[in-house]
Amino acid sequence: MTHKVFIVEDEKNIAEVMQLYLQAEGLETRVFNDGNAVVEAVRSDAPSLMLLDLMLPGKDGLSICREVRAFSEVHIIMTTAKVEEVDRLLGLDTGADDYVCKPYSARELTARVRAVLRRLDGRLTSAGPQLAVDESSLTLSYGHHKVVLTALEFRLFHLLYSHPNRIYSRGQILDLLYSDFRVLSERTVDSHIRNLRKKLAQLESPDEMIRSIYGLGYRFET
Repeated sequence: MTHKVFIVEDEKNIAEVMQLYLQAEGLETRVFNDGNAVVEAVRSDAPSLMLLDLMLPGKDGLSICREVRAFSEVHIIMTTAKVEEVDRLLGLDTGADDYVCKPYSARELTARVRAVLRRLDGRLTSAGPQLAVDESSLTLSYGHHKVVLTALEFRLFHLLYSHPNRIYSRGQILDLLYSDFRVLSERTVDSHIRNLRKKLAQLESPDEMIRSIYGLGYRFET
């Protein structure tokens, strides 16, 4: 299967470099230098992944992301030149799967794209059990095993699960889980992670889903 990747980037030199790297990987690409035609192109062309700049002439990246999410599950990696924007974006219901700050390495971003597409291929071809996440009942299922999470445990799991391989610091997790600005120790996060891991172990998945990254925080690993 040949994957199609949309590159939505108004800086033409950046778009051209990314296009060269991705085409060298055997991927089909389509470049947009403004946001006006992107939503309809996703609807008609069904890309597997989209690199989406936050600040665009015409329609901006956030608007595109929200409109696309109304009808498509295309994997969206949003790029931004404003480092301070990333934490704010993560707190919004934008629908993006990941965020990358400029200036970024074209090689590293290409590797990230490859990893995402490998996961997509694995979901299409794997005959083994898959993790099922049910928000309505706060349950996780894997094969014949099922666990029920508390509301807070589910929010914590869903935060990490929705952005696989992205590392969240303890401070970021506290900020995103607690909207009432209560004062809590970062050890609270460790306690919730420990309880969550005990429940995940009951699913008997062969993979360790939530991994500790020394000195940095936690991530959902794929």
